[in-house]
Amino acid sequence: MSLQLGQSAPDFEQQSTQGKIRFHEWLGNSWGIFFSHPKNFTPVCTTELAEVARLKPEWDKRGVKPLGLSVDDVEAHNLWEKDIEETQGHALNFPMLADTDKKVANLYGMIHAETDPNVTVRAVYVIDPNKKIRLSLTYPPSAGRNFSEILRAIDSLQLTDTQKVSTPVNWEPGQPVIISPSLTNEQAKERFPQGWKELRPYLRMVQLLN
Repeated sequence: MSLQLGQSAPDFEQQSTQGKIRFHEWLGNSWGIFFSHPKNFTPVCTTELAEVARLKPEWDKRGVKPLGLSVDDVEAHNLWEKDIEETQGHALNFPMLADTDKKVANLYGMIHAETDPNVTVRAVYVIDPNKKIRLSLTYPPSAGRNFSEILRAIDSLQLTDTQKVSTPVNWEPGQPVIISPSLTNEQAKERFPQGWKELRPYLRMVQLLN
């Protein structure tokens, strides 16, 4: 199943390390980052899960709930959590789905038969409070994810949901943004009285006010 941006994130019910999760109900009015791991007790995944746990203040600041998944069972997840805490220094503080029947992995297209039909790839979905998929990434099993980039993308999504702007290449919060081409200069003056730098009529850079 190929999920596309703007599509509703499929709902599901599955066991996790924090009990049974009904996804849409669990997400509530929050944003979510839903990501899969190929297999428990593997090195790259161990470092990734610890990083997600370490970033809890950043997820909380943005109103984001993390949810992990692999096709191992709850008992294996609980044993692995001990390894993660001992080797990485961060105990897990978010649920991990125990998708032993691969129901959710198949629902979200996390298993790529040409890679390995028995495990999930490193898929990432960012889902908004309306349960819409806003970002998707797929990494090969050998490449660990950059969660700083995922946070940056969420910052962009949350900003551009409230402002008539888009974010340029390598943008970081606090840097200038691009005024939407759909706004005339008169409309832009009302929204951005601080003024902007016009590189081209379609490329107007503005520094947002705090």
